[in-house]
Amino acid sequence: MSAEIICVGTELLLGDILNSNAQFLAQQLAQLGIPHYYQTVVGDNPERLKQVIEIATSRAQILIFTGGLGPTPDDLTCETIADFFGVPLVERPEIIEDIAQKFAGRGRLMTPSNRKQALIPQGADILPNPTGTAPGIIWQPRSNITIFTFPGVPSEMHYMWRETAVPFLKNKGWGKEIIYSRSLKFWGIGESALAEKVAPYLNLPNPTVAPYAGKGEVRLRISAKATSELAAEALILPIEKQLKEIAGLDYYGADDQTLASVVGELLRAKKESLSVAESCTGGGLGQMLTEISGSSDYFWGGVISYENSVKVGLLQVKPEDLDKFGAVSATVAEQMAVGVKTRLLTTWGLSITGIAGPTGGTDTKPVGLVYIGLAGPKDEVGSFEYRFGTMRGRTLIRLLSANTALDLLRRQLLTRL
Repeated sequence: MSAEIICVGTELLLGDILNSNAQFLAQQLAQLGIPHYYQTVVGDNPERLKQVIEIATSRAQILIFTGGLGPTPDDLTCETIADFFGVPLVERPEIIEDIAQKFAGRGRLMTPSNRKQALIPQGADILPNPTGTAPGIIWQPRSNITIFTFPGVPSEMHYMWRETAVPFLKNKGWGKEIIYSRSLKFWGIGESALAEKVAPYLNLPNPTVAPYAGKGEVRLRISAKATSELAAEALILPIEKQLKEIAGLDYYGADDQTLASVVGELLRAKKESLSVAESCTGGGLGQMLTEISGSSDYFWGGVISYENSVKVGLLQVKPEDLDKFGAVSATVAEQMAVGVKTRLLTTWGLSITGIAGPTGGTDTKPVGLVYIGLAGPKDEVGSFEYRFGTMRGRTLIRLLSANTALDLLRRQLLTRL
């Protein structure tokens, strides 16, 4: 038994609306332990929708539709489903009464076009919509097929799913098992390199392990199917431990943890403090740190030193070194880190200077070149060069720079005696 999610709406195909409904339903199905292997997005076209239904009924037993339940001519979901199964539409007076009451409550009269929303396939049950005018249906047109329809408005669909669909599915025997996942996060290693290291784990039946990559970070999702979250965690924990051991320092956290939150935990545990000096990231590093509740325990503040006079005046960067090496250099990165640490009297000073683009690059110093400086508690100081590439774009280069700086500090905090 499996489910399939079918999202209806030309606006989804055009990219005008983000398809958050599919993500929500996928997460909800996992919580119920209902596997689903396919998602389909189809425009407001009855023939193409019938083709989708034809395919879906051949490979899934639960079909979940969102969208196409409104009063306009292009809202064709119920009409097309009924036509596919050869069943007439019938007008349900209780739906008309409900819609009329909602319009009256808003001081408006129901328009004739809204009567269309009262037409549902003969034999289908109404899936109530307390907040909107478009009800859904729960219908079993065949013994092995169950259909749910929901409006495309996310808030309406969420409520209807939780209040009606979930109890229905549980009453039918679903929800006895759950699919529970944990996401392990890694920085400083590529997806292919990590996948090679953990290759024997990628073919496990339960729990399963799958790699994902995005914006400099790699994740391993461990998913277990069990009768409870506690039982699923018991399956996940030994695999999680082994994966962490294999990855070593490249592993930094799990689930909702970020590099900023992990660094904060380490600083707090050591009773140490941090200040930052930023050029190309324009305050992005400080923002990441201050997004963590309670970060004032360890983060004193920072300097955004875009202009060289700020580097010289506030951070005590030597003018002759700026002239000789340029603002984007290892020497300047180190002096920025020492300068902010000294100015703000912190245990650690972390700096970033680079070329985020889209302009400003040269043959010797291209867009994407970044230097990170780190000054430590024993007056040690070092710099690290990174080349994030000319094609990544300004926003991504800034993000990679800030997270890489945090990762450098994390590794130092973990390995320093």
